[in-house]
Amino acid sequence: MRLEGLVRIRDLELPLLRRAAVSVPGAVTDAWPVEVENLLRAAVSRLGGGELQEAAGLTLGLAHGMRDRPPADRRRLAAQVYSISVERFRKSQEEMILGQIAEQVCWLAGTGARATAPNDVGLLPPRLQHRTLHVPRPGRPPAVLTLHVHPVELLRNMDVVVSPSNIHFGLPEMYKSSVAASLRRAGAMRDDAGDVVADPVHDELLAWRAHHGVLHRPVRPGTVAPTGPGALAARGIRRLHHAAVAVPRPGTNDYDATPQDVAAAAARVLVLTDQESAAYDPPLRTVCFPLLGSGRGGLPVESSVSALWSALAPAAGQGRELHLVVRRPLIADLVTEVLGARRTDDEEKGPDCG
Repeated sequence: MRLEGLVRIRDLELPLLRRAAVSVPGAVTDAWPVEVENLLRAAVSRLGGGELQEAAGLTLGLAHGMRDRPPADRRRLAAQVYSISVERFRKSQEEMILGQIAEQVCWLAGTGARATAPNDVGLLPPRLQHRTLHVPRPGRPPAVLTLHVHPVELLRNMDVVVSPSNIHFGLPEMYKSSVAASLRRAGAMRDDAGDVVADPVHDELLAWRAHHGVLHRPVRPGTVAPTGPGALAARGIRRLHHAAVAVPRPGTNDYDATPQDVAAAAARVLVLTDQESAAYDPPLRTVCFPLLGSGRGGLPVESSVSALWSALAPAAGQGRELHLVVRRPLIADLVTEVLGARRTDDEEKGPDCG
């Protein structure tokens, strides 16, 4: 698709994209090139705006006036979005952008989340899913846990959202695909043109490191640093808790995370939430965790879920609401299975999911 562009869709062998497009309810199978294009537009529209979404639209020719432009022109213009050379863009950002689009295509096809009526970007907002899990606890009533199945930046009306971090509390760049990058991107302040004018999540975390004397050294695994939510406050997010669970592996770009550190960080989040709660009216009650350590930290999903629940199970109830968030339905199914939970589902139209 990147090489040939939108005008050549019908001439290409695209079995997986074609299957993904027609798996959506209401898809018109005889016009599959249109359905493929609409699916790609939907995927790009979910990238959160900013440079990532703009460069993605240019890369595939989805931006206005780009439909029949040759691939070299599209690549050059996308590189200009990041103010880098074409060669550097080809070796780094372009692969990341295509991976982000592919992830969104998989999610849309797997959930049937695409709407059928077109709007300015091709499609209406997707359907987002909550699962209410009833998790058994020996000798006690089942704990109630809400599992969100959508990107973390679409959370709404959550008192505390936990952001995974490494032990240096170094936030990834906004164009990355991780949970931490997504929250940083969503928390950035933008002008009317969509350009970033302030990066409050990064700045507050930097100030926390300076205040605690850890600007130039790592913290202990399991440490949690609180910051404000930046622009996420408009979605009802009140605090971000950055949980240091990923330990860099010397001499590589890889990280390690252990179940013990994940459990320690989760327990620390709950303690910190209780400590901060008195300063807020109403108090902080809802806390949402991603699967700590299961990304760059390399922990299997099962290990992350088990470690999180070992810390959260004793605290379930007691005036607080616990939430988990994952991107994909298949991961949500695995979480449900690991917890041995009974589930009920709730879907809402549009991106307001809390």
